[in-house]
Amino acid sequence: MDRPFDSFVILAEMRTGSNFLESNLDAFPGLKCHGEAFNPHFIVDPKRKDLFGITRAQRDADPLRLIEVMKARTEGIPGFRYFHDHDPRVFDAVMADRRCAKIVLTRNVVESYVSHRIAQATDQWRLGDMKNARTAKVRFEPEGFEQMLLARKAFQEKILRALQVSGQTAFYIDYEDIQNLDVINGLARFLGEKTRLEAFTGKTKKQNPQALADKVTNYAEMQEALARIDHYDLGRLPNFEPRRGPLVPSYVAGDKVALLFMPVRGAGNARLRQWLAEMEGCAPEALQSGFTQKTLRQWKRGHPGHRSFTLLSHPVARLHRAFCRHILGEGSEAYPEIRRTLREVYDLPLPEHGAPQDADAHRAAFIAFAGWVRGNLNGQTSIRVDGAWASQGKIIQGFAQFILPDHILREDRLEQGLQAVAGEVGLAPAPLPPAEPDTPFALEDIYDGEVEKAVRAAYQRDYMLFGFGPWLSA
Repeated sequence: MDRPFDSFVILAEMRTGSNFLESNLDAFPGLKCHGEAFNPHFIVDPKRKDLFGITRAQRDADPLRLIEVMKARTEGIPGFRYFHDHDPRVFDAVMADRRCAKIVLTRNVVESYVSHRIAQATDQWRLGDMKNARTAKVRFEPEGFEQMLLARKAFQEKILRALQVSGQTAFYIDYEDIQNLDVINGLARFLGEKTRLEAFTGKTKKQNPQALADKVTNYAEMQEALARIDHYDLGRLPNFEPRRGPLVPSYVAGDKVALLFMPVRGAGNARLRQWLAEMEGCAPEALQSGFTQKTLRQWKRGHPGHRSFTLLSHPVARLHRAFCRHILGEGSEAYPEIRRTLREVYDLPLPEHGAPQDADAHRAAFIAFAGWVRGNLNGQTSIRVDGAWASQGKIIQGFAQFILPDHILREDRLEQGLQAVAGEVGLAPAPLPPAEPDTPFALEDIYDGEVEKAVRAAYQRDYMLFGFGPWLSA
């Protein structure tokens, strides 16, 4: 029976026991690990100049060629160790290759951090015999530890996501597991190896077997620092909202003036179109729009010194605007099918036609709509996440797939923002047209703490990302 894989990668980090694991996998006749083959600072190890005749410069020019040469010229299954800061082109290639076995090696991050600090202090990165061991006590630095923790967490999340989207699995093994011969033999079987090891090779030894308290000079301070770290992401805001594209066709630009407006739906965009038209000296419909990425690049090349900008609205004001226009409205911007579904399926207190009878009824309907939007953004409803109430953070992240705006303006400080934007292209700003009022009721007529609380619950990430406070103080 053919082997299930024709190569393998050990996805690990420094001081996780990867040298020990590699030395024992090499003891199997059908496996060969080629060290840190894609470390950007050396090839395999600092003393090597090439691998299979491929130099470091040749590898950097075409890293995937080295993988193919490994497969062709290794007796048995070749592999290598890959850390988070190794060549990213290699990560993408091996994670997409179903014939490449993935071994994910992890270790307690505190132990790994302390081990790394000791290795730095002693300049001993691998131990072959106890007689050569160098020891040192090191200081725990909270900032350095948190940087390592975040980097390793991000790498593990990247690995997991790549496995999930490609429908693959990996062999997960912890630092403690690599000391278990049965586990090492199980890993070999996973790779398709038929033989078993009867004992470890003994080429690599554990360097610092002492307890953490004996390796750290400020152990009490370390305990206090670790207690403050949110290991379980208790403060994390879950985000199941679908990604959004760059929305290039919605962008609006001048010709005489080198300004590009990137609308966030639901913000006060009509007045900005009018403002840009005044700057250009034309009607709003005469502004350039309907761009493709190609034509927008052409516009940018034809307008050196251009500036782009977008507009943020306070989430309460933006959602109320969307509610009035799309849910309660009767014109071309209305969503009658969604309104009907909100009434009949989600039991929102909306009249069948027209507006609520009074401000109290309007307020109750809006609070209910905000609660529904919260579920909608979290993927809990059957209705699409419309751009009019999609989170502003997601929309601007979508912009970044092509370009980012030079300026993110705030609706409550719009005149000052436009003055700065116009000044950057050497122009005086045109007067800002008045905002269109919400109908049938203005937000001032219904706003209170309960309204604020309902909207904040729906847009926690926007409040956090953009620093919004309560609407009345905005």
